[in-house]
Amino acid sequence: MSTDPRRRPPPPPPPPPEEPPQEEHEAMAQMDAAGEKTQDERKTSSVEKQDDGFKLRFCTVCASNNNRSMEAHLRLTTAPTPYPTISFGTGSLVRLPGPSISQPNVYNFNSTSYAAMYSELLSKDQRLYNANGILPMLERNKNVKWGPERWQDWKVGVPRVGKRWHVQEGTEGGGAEAEYKDDKGYFGTESGTVDVVITCEERCWDAVVDDLLNRGAPLNRPVHVFNVDIKDNHEEALVGGRAILELADALNAAAREERDVWVKGGGAANGFERGSAGARGGFDERVPEILEKWQDRWPNLPALWTLAWF
Repeated sequence: MSTDPRRRPPPPPPPPPEEPPQEEHEAMAQMDAAGEKTQDERKTSSVEKQDDGFKLRFCTVCASNNNRSMEAHLRLTTAPTPYPTISFGTGSLVRLPGPSISQPNVYNFNSTSYAAMYSELLSKDQRLYNANGILPMLERNKNVKWGPERWQDWKVGVPRVGKRWHVQEGTEGGGAEAEYKDDKGYFGTESGTVDVVITCEERCWDAVVDDLLNRGAPLNRPVHVFNVDIKDNHEEALVGGRAILELADALNAAAREERDVWVKGGGAANGFERGSAGARGGFDERVPEILEKWQDRWPNLPALWTLAWF
């Protein structure tokens, strides 16, 4: 006689899943931890790529320290790997375009801020100076540093730290206070020296080289002086800024490699950074080759180079 299926006992529950061996469990935990660690390391390495390691210090120069040198200054200090950077002009006065060729706007170096120039030109003719790009240029410059500085007045080797005081044009016995640390690219330039100078016009290169010769190399410190010939307009300044950043990246990569070789050979790292005799020999020898490769990529920006001394 058949049994009523409704009275049959329920089937037993399925057996619990087998626990993985202890070794496998530990391995999986290690893999998870390694994955998290790898993500953290990636984040850390991206920051290290920007900030870690040796960096050359740069100086950009044009005639008035307003257009070409300031675009390059901005590019070098806002790159993925920002560089310590300062900038100057070599002219006797700062000259900006005015209503006509014979009526430029003229200012003194070292005592006129970009903000003061901006305010004056805004009040003179906002439409004109917006149309010719002068106001946007000065707006950019205000966010890079206080005001234009003259190369010939630069006291090389004097620390650029703390507050700098200028007699502000248009004030009665007053002063405009600014701090060097507010400049983009300040950190790394506190010692008042650089490793590379890049001018943006051949007459500026001549002025820099002549001035270095006249100074007589009191610090006995090498400095590479390049010229990248850039037409003085806003469009060409943008192109020139990109090209100068590419040159800086190539120079810095070579400098890092040669510094590592120097240190591994028993040399002192600070000897390379100070540019002491023999420490940078390998880097100095590579510079012409670096410039040649760069020039092949930027044939419309004729370049010059010499090794000079501070």
